[in-house]
Amino acid sequence: MKSLELEDLKQAHSMDEAQLRRIMELYGNEVWNYIYYLTGNGETADDLAQEVFIKCYYRIGTYRGMSTFKAWLLTIARNTVFSYRKSRFFRLGLWGGTESLHHAGDGSQEQPLMSVGTAPSAEMEYLGNRQIEEIWDTIMKLPLKLREVLVLDLKAELSVNEIAELTRLPAGTVKSRLHRARRKVQNELRGLE
Repeated sequence: MKSLELEDLKQAHSMDEAQLRRIMELYGNEVWNYIYYLTGNGETADDLAQEVFIKCYYRIGTYRGMSTFKAWLLTIARNTVFSYRKSRFFRLGLWGGTESLHHAGDGSQEQPLMSVGTAPSAEMEYLGNRQIEEIWDTIMKLPLKLREVLVLDLKAELSVNEIAELTRLPAGTVKSRLHRARRKVQNELRGLE
Protein backbone atom coordinates (compact mmCIF):
# COMPACT_ATOMS: atom_id res chain seq x y z
CA MET A 1 0.00 0.00 0.00
CA LYS A 2 1.68 3.14 -1.16
CA SER A 3 0.87 6.66 -0.06
CA LEU A 4 -1.75 6.90 -2.84
CA GLU A 5 -3.68 4.02 -1.28
CA LEU A 6 -3.24 5.53 2.19
CA GLU A 7 -4.71 8.76 0.81
CA ASP A 8 -7.96 6.84 0.30
CA LEU A 9 -8.05 6.07 4.03
CA LYS A 10 -8.20 9.77 4.98
CA GLN A 11 -11.92 9.92 4.30
CA ALA A 12 -12.67 6.22 4.88
CA HIS A 13 -15.37 5.21 7.30
CA SER A 14 -14.22 1.61 7.27
CA MET A 15 -11.55 -0.65 5.82
CA ASP A 16 -11.58 -4.22 4.62
CA GLU A 17 -9.44 -7.07 5.92
CA ALA A 18 -7.08 -6.89 2.94
CA GLN A 19 -6.32 -3.23 3.70
CA LEU A 20 -5.71 -4.07 7.35
CA ARG A 21 -3.39 -6.94 6.42
CA ARG A 22 -1.43 -4.61 4.14
CA ILE A 23 -1.15 -1.97 6.88
CA MET A 24 0.06 -4.66 9.28
CA GLU A 25 2.68 -5.77 6.73
CA LEU A 26 3.89 -2.19 6.25
CA TYR A 27 3.87 -1.00 9.86
CA GLY A 28 3.66 -4.11 12.05
CA ASN A 29 7.36 -4.23 12.92
CA GLU A 30 7.56 -0.51 13.65
CA VAL A 31 4.50 -0.60 15.91
CA TRP A 32 5.77 -3.70 17.72
CA ASN A 33 9.28 -2.23 18.16
CA TYR A 34 7.90 1.05 19.50
CA ILE A 35 5.70 -0.76 22.02
CA TYR A 36 8.61 -3.04 22.97
CA TYR A 37 10.87 -0.06 23.65
CA LEU A 38 8.17 1.51 25.82
CA THR A 39 7.37 -1.65 27.79
CA GLY A 40 10.57 -3.70 27.61
CA ASN A 41 8.58 -6.92 27.23
CA GLY A 42 8.07 -8.96 24.06
CA GLU A 43 4.86 -10.68 25.16
CA THR A 44 3.31 -7.37 26.17
CA ALA A 45 4.40 -5.88 22.84
CA ASP A 46 2.72 -8.80 21.01
CA ASP A 47 -0.57 -8.27 22.83
CA LEU A 48 -0.59 -4.48 22.61
CA ALA A 49 0.44 -4.44 18.92
CA GLN A 50 -2.59 -6.63 18.14
CA GLU A 51 -4.74 -4.22 20.09
CA VAL A 52 -3.32 -1.28 18.10
CA PHE A 53 -4.30 -2.84 14.78
CA ILE A 54 -7.76 -3.74 16.07
CA LYS A 55 -8.19 -0.10 17.10
CA CYS A 56 -6.88 1.01 13.69
CA TYR A 57 -9.47 -1.21 11.97
CA TYR A 58 -12.38 0.11 14.00
CA ARG A 59 -11.22 3.74 14.24
CA ILE A 60 -10.11 4.35 10.66
CA GLY A 61 -12.89 6.93 10.43
CA THR A 62 -10.93 9.14 12.82
CA TYR A 63 -7.87 9.31 10.54
CA ARG A 64 -7.98 12.64 8.71
CA GLY A 65 -4.50 12.76 7.23
CA MET A 66 -3.30 15.62 9.44
CA SER A 67 -0.17 13.54 10.14
CA THR A 68 1.43 10.61 8.34
CA PHE A 69 -0.36 7.30 8.67
CA LYS A 70 2.64 5.89 10.55
CA ALA A 71 2.53 8.76 13.05
CA TRP A 72 -1.23 8.16 13.51
CA LEU A 73 -0.59 4.44 14.21
CA LEU A 74 2.24 5.23 16.63
CA THR A 75 -0.06 7.65 18.46
CA ILE A 76 -2.57 4.82 18.89
CA ALA A 77 0.30 2.59 20.08
CA ARG A 78 1.49 5.16 22.60
CA ASN A 79 -2.02 5.70 23.98
CA THR A 80 -2.56 1.93 24.15
CA VAL A 81 0.65 1.46 26.18
CA PHE A 82 -0.28 4.26 28.57
CA SER A 83 -3.81 2.87 28.99
CA TYR A 84 -2.31 -0.55 29.66
CA ARG A 85 -0.01 0.91 32.29
CA LYS A 86 -2.89 2.74 34.00
CA SER A 87 -5.03 -0.39 34.13
CA ARG A 88 -2.05 -2.40 35.32
CA PHE A 89 -1.48 0.12 38.10
CA PHE A 90 -5.02 -0.27 39.33
CA ARG A 91 -4.89 -4.08 39.03
CA LEU A 92 -1.51 -4.57 40.69
CA GLY A 93 -0.92 -1.37 42.62
CA LEU A 94 2.26 -0.76 40.62
CA TRP A 95 3.33 2.12 38.42
CA GLY A 96 3.75 -0.15 35.41
CA GLY A 97 7.49 -0.69 35.70
CA THR A 98 9.29 -2.36 32.86
CA GLU A 99 10.30 -5.96 33.02
CA SER A 100 13.75 -7.24 32.22
CA LEU A 101 14.87 -7.61 28.64
CA HIS A 102 15.41 -11.01 27.12
CA HIS A 103 17.65 -10.92 24.08
CA ALA A 104 18.00 -14.64 23.53
CA GLY A 105 15.65 -15.89 20.87
CA ASP A 106 13.38 -12.86 20.69
CA GLY A 107 14.27 -12.20 17.06
CA SER A 108 14.31 -8.44 17.58
CA GLN A 109 18.01 -7.92 16.88
CA GLU A 110 18.66 -6.32 13.53
CA GLN A 111 21.48 -7.69 11.45
CA PRO A 112 23.82 -5.24 9.72
CA LEU A 113 23.78 -5.29 5.94
CA MET A 114 26.81 -6.95 4.44
CA SER A 115 28.60 -5.99 1.26
CA VAL A 116 28.09 -8.37 -1.64
CA GLY A 117 30.83 -11.00 -1.74
CA THR A 118 32.10 -10.39 1.80
CA ALA A 119 31.48 -12.36 4.93
CA PRO A 120 32.47 -11.27 8.42
CA SER A 121 34.66 -13.43 10.54
CA ALA A 122 32.88 -15.02 13.46
CA GLU A 123 34.80 -12.73 15.79
CA MET A 124 33.81 -9.57 13.88
CA GLU A 125 30.17 -10.66 13.73
CA TYR A 126 30.16 -11.35 17.46
CA LEU A 127 31.74 -7.97 18.24
CA GLY A 128 29.26 -6.17 15.96
CA ASN A 129 26.28 -7.90 17.56
CA ARG A 130 27.67 -7.28 21.03
CA GLN A 131 28.06 -3.57 20.28
CA ILE A 132 24.47 -3.31 19.03
CA GLU A 133 23.26 -5.07 22.18
CA GLU A 134 25.24 -2.68 24.38
CA ILE A 135 23.80 0.34 22.60
CA TRP A 136 20.20 -0.87 22.96
CA ASP A 137 20.79 -2.00 26.55
CA THR A 138 22.00 1.54 27.26
CA ILE A 139 18.98 3.06 25.52
CA MET A 140 16.62 0.80 27.50
CA LYS A 141 18.14 2.11 30.75
CA LEU A 142 17.28 5.72 29.89
CA PRO A 143 14.33 7.31 31.68
CA LEU A 144 11.13 6.73 29.69
CA LYS A 145 10.77 10.34 28.55
CA LEU A 146 14.27 10.27 26.98
CA ARG A 147 14.00 6.69 25.69
CA GLU A 148 10.70 7.35 23.95
CA VAL A 149 11.87 10.31 21.86
CA LEU A 150 15.14 8.54 20.96
CA VAL A 151 13.31 5.40 19.81
CA LEU A 152 10.88 7.49 17.77
CA ASP A 153 13.84 9.23 16.18
CA LEU A 154 16.09 6.20 15.59
CA LYS A 155 13.66 3.34 14.98
CA ALA A 156 10.52 5.02 13.66
CA GLU A 157 12.51 7.75 11.88
CA LEU A 158 9.94 10.41 12.74
CA SER A 159 10.77 14.09 12.42
CA VAL A 160 10.99 16.33 15.47
CA ASN A 161 7.59 17.82 14.58
CA GLU A 162 6.00 14.38 14.23
CA ILE A 163 7.46 13.31 17.58
CA ALA A 164 6.19 16.54 19.14
CA GLU A 165 2.69 15.94 17.79
CA LEU A 166 2.66 12.28 18.86
CA THR A 167 3.92 12.99 22.40
CA ARG A 168 2.02 16.30 22.73
CA LEU A 169 5.24 18.09 23.63
CA PRO A 170 6.63 21.32 22.19
CA ALA A 171 9.19 20.75 19.43
CA GLY A 172 11.84 22.49 21.56
CA THR A 173 11.26 19.99 24.37
CA VAL A 174 11.61 17.11 21.90
CA LYS A 175 14.89 18.54 20.61
CA SER A 176 16.15 18.99 24.16
CA ARG A 177 15.21 15.44 25.15
CA LEU A 178 16.82 14.03 22.01
CA HIS A 179 20.01 15.93 22.76
CA ARG A 180 20.05 14.76 26.39
CA ALA A 181 19.27 11.16 25.42
CA ARG A 182 22.04 11.05 22.82
CA ARG A 183 24.51 12.61 25.24
CA LYS A 184 23.62 10.10 27.99
CA VAL A 185 24.00 7.16 25.60
CA GLN A 186 27.35 8.47 24.32
CA ASN A 187 28.65 9.06 27.85
CA GLU A 188 27.52 5.61 28.98
CA LEU A 189 29.11 3.92 25.97
CA ARG A 190 32.37 5.81 26.52
CA GLY A 191 32.35 4.43 30.06
CA LEU A 192 32.02 0.88 28.71
CA GLU A 193 35.11 1.20 26.52
